[in-house]
Amino acid sequence: MTFEQEWAELRAAAAQRTAMQINSVPADGGGGGGSGDLVVNRDDLGAIGNDAYALRTRLSKEGDLARPSTFDAAIALTNGNFACGSAVLKVHDFWQTHLKTLVDSCAQISNHLDYSKAQHAKDELKVQGDLAPISKLTEYMN
Repeated sequence: MTFEQEWAELRAAAAQRTAMQINSVPADGGGGGGSGDLVVNRDDLGAIGNDAYALRTRLSKEGDLARPSTFDAAIALTNGNFACGSAVLKVHDFWQTHLKTLVDSCAQISNHLDYSKAQHAKDELKVQGDLAPISKLTEYMN
C-alpha cells in the first residue's frame, strides 16, 4: 500500500468518525449551549468580580459595626455576674470568625474572577496567534 492510498483511507475513516459524531448529537443541542464552542463573557466575569469586591468592602466596614458594643455588653454582663455574659461573648467571637471567613471568601471570588478574566484574554490571544488559518488547514485535508 502506498502512502497516498493509506493517507486517503485514514482521511476517509476520520471523516466518517466526524460525521457519526456530528450526527449523534441530540436534537436539543446536548447541553453544550448549542454552539459547541466555549464562550466566556469577560464582561460577566468582571461584573461578578466587582460585585464580590463591593460586597467584601461593605462587609468589612458594616459587618463590624455591632462588634464593639457586643463585646462591651458581654463584659458588662459577665462583670455583673450574669450567666448570659459568656453566651454573648461566644456570639461575639462566632460573629467575628464567620465575618472574617465571609470577607475572605468574597476576596477570593473577586481575585479568582479577575485572574480568570485576564487568563482567558491571554489564552484567547495565544490560541488566535498559534493556530494556522482554517483555509490553510483545509489545504492539507483536500
